[in-house]
Amino acid sequence: MINTEEIRRKAEAWLGEEFDETTRMEVKHMLDYDEKALTDAFYQDLEFGTGGLRGIMGAGTNRMNRYTLGMATQGLANYLKKHSSNPASIKVAIAHDCRNNSSYFARVAADIFTANGFTACLFEALRPTPELSYAIRLYGCDAGVNITASHNPKEYNGYKVSWNDGGQVVSPHDKGIIDEVRSIRSVRDIMTGGDESKIITLGAETDEKYLAEVKALSINPDVIKRNHDIGIVYTPLHGTGYKIVPDALALYGFTNVHTVKEQSVPDGNFPTVHSPNPEEPDALSMAVALAKEKGADLVMATDPDGDRLGVAVRKPSGEYVLLNGNQTGALLTWYILSQKKHNGELRGNEYIIYTIVTSDLLESIANWNGVKCYKVLTGFKYFAELMRDLEGKEKYIGGGEESFGYLAGDYVRDKDGVSAITLVAEAAAWARDRGKTLWELLLDIYAEYGLYREKLVNVVRKGAEGAAEIKAMMEGFRNSPPAEIAGSKVIRYNDYQALVSADLVTGEKTPLQMEKSNVLQFFLADGTKISVRPSGTEPKIKFYFSANTTMSDVSQFEPLWKALEDRIDAVVHDMKL
Repeated sequence: MINTEEIRRKAEAWLGEEFDETTRMEVKHMLDYDEKALTDAFYQDLEFGTGGLRGIMGAGTNRMNRYTLGMATQGLANYLKKHSSNPASIKVAIAHDCRNNSSYFARVAADIFTANGFTACLFEALRPTPELSYAIRLYGCDAGVNITASHNPKEYNGYKVSWNDGGQVVSPHDKGIIDEVRSIRSVRDIMTGGDESKIITLGAETDEKYLAEVKALSINPDVIKRNHDIGIVYTPLHGTGYKIVPDALALYGFTNVHTVKEQSVPDGNFPTVHSPNPEEPDALSMAVALAKEKGADLVMATDPDGDRLGVAVRKPSGEYVLLNGNQTGALLTWYILSQKKHNGELRGNEYIIYTIVTSDLLESIANWNGVKCYKVLTGFKYFAELMRDLEGKEKYIGGGEESFGYLAGDYVRDKDGVSAITLVAEAAAWARDRGKTLWELLLDIYAEYGLYREKLVNVVRKGAEGAAEIKAMMEGFRNSPPAEIAGSKVIRYNDYQALVSADLVTGEKTPLQMEKSNVLQFFLADGTKISVRPSGTEPKIKFYFSANTTMSDVSQFEPLWKALEDRIDAVVHDMKL
């Protein structure tokens, strides 16, 4: 139930002199004329989700602004002080992307950190998320902050917090930071008036060290030498990859790389795309047009903070097709594992990671190559947590999630679109060395390990009313799980909030060894898997569908692919989505 009196009380507190005039005027307008906007801006406080703090920019406790960012920064500072034996030695790395206000917010954060006596390692200009993760580890920082809203629309910005291992914060640190933020009752509690002498500027020297690690991931450099002229089109979608990705491809030895010039200019308004999300075909339309003009073999795009990768490949017919995140993940996983095995580089203690909503094709590939596979909850913070737990015991060599995030190597503890691009390009060169395209290589993988098809359905529900509706949908599925969907019985379900897996055939229930999360999964007798989870960063509930079958020959692909599509569509229709 929304308490309108509490909302107005919170909003009226933002009319005080401690807030700047622009903020006060915006809040007063909402109080006087726009009740719905007022509710959405103040009905809750921004909280850390899978990607940290993220929201629409504007005035209000549920908005991204200098005050909510300031409270988050002061809360983080207070938490770091409590967990340090020497607070004066605390060091925090800070990066930002191309978004409107990102550079300003980064400077605000640096001011607050140095006012607290910390050293701030601040990048001189926009840099990708994976480079921040690397810098935290390189310079021995206690934490890191990236001002970014990833691939969200232009009205969003965010505050992504990483811990001293370079991974995003996990329990108990995430909850501890939130507690500290909530304990701040007034913006007057935010320390300001920072010390410029305690800011260390990070620039080209960090780029060079990071790119050296990216280059070290190359498995078959001789293949690139023979196929250095493979045609590649790249677009940073106005984001942080505009310079560092072309530099990385050149370092690998690729010589026929074309960038989309109009989208190689950092711009938080993203003027050439409806949404800077490489998951969406429209975002790659200009790159595909350039690829057709140049006759390129491969099209790749990174999102604004450079951690996600979209890939389009050319079929033998000349048509370009955008791969989904599971397909790119399968190609990368197969290439890394099969080539390391071929080169005798696997020692028996290697492992990969993928999320519970990602295609099980990755596990099939890992099993066939004798590599251990771990499943984690959605969010790369769980990758970093597991990598930290296994450090010195087992060797991480790759992994990813269906939402276009991948990581090869362990020098970074977050998604890395830069290294993913170079390895996809190398895989394409390897395929061409054998007379194939990446598309044909993907079909070979399906024939060997099984044909998997996935579909994601997003149900968007904005604002306070939408949040209540999403909550009700999850409660409905949890309290009254379906017994049958599209004519196939539900034989098992996983409830990650109750941490129980129930076999509906035998009645046996087993515990799930994971952190609690608001996720449900249903497994059907025909092999279909359905996962349901509210997004941690956007106002939507996500439905993930996966169906699979065997494919003995690539000539069977088209009819089997259509049959899997029909199966998934029947499930979606039966669930009334």
